[in-house]
Amino acid sequence: MTVRRPLFAVLPSLALALALALPAAAAEITVSDAYARSSSPAAKSGAAFMVLSNAGAVEDRLVEVRSDAAQRVELHTHLEDAAGVMRMVEVEDGFAIPAGGTHVLKRGGDHVMFMGLTRPFEQGATVPVVLVFEQAGEIAVDIPVDLERMPATN
Repeated sequence: MTVRRPLFAVLPSLALALALALPAAAAEITVSDAYARSSSPAAKSGAAFMVLSNAGAVEDRLVEVRSDAAQRVELHTHLEDAAGVMRMVEVEDGFAIPAGGTHVLKRGGDHVMFMGLTRPFEQGATVPVVLVFEQAGEIAVDIPVDLERMPATN
């Protein structure tokens, strides 16, 4: 005897099976060695740096950063122009984090830029941000402010 179940009775278990299978293929992002800084307590801009690691089987991409610490938060990098001058530019497509790899946001390279700070970046404070990835979704991070960190250490 064959029992036929209506499609609406099968869909919840199918959706659950798919949901359980997706994390295995998704990106698995971790954030390490994060810090933020500004040039002075009166500065109107600041930046954040970190290491983004992807232990997953698929590439992911950091596409946005949100924070109430500034009026605008953008992903930036430095590029050399035709005159040999380094310029900071927004990276609208975001930063790729390869499967099984890392992407380092560091001074003089890729970084998170805060423009129009709503409060000073004070030594020892934290800057709450939400990192938005194509695959991993949103990851909330409290980034410590370290105004004394030297470029050689990232």
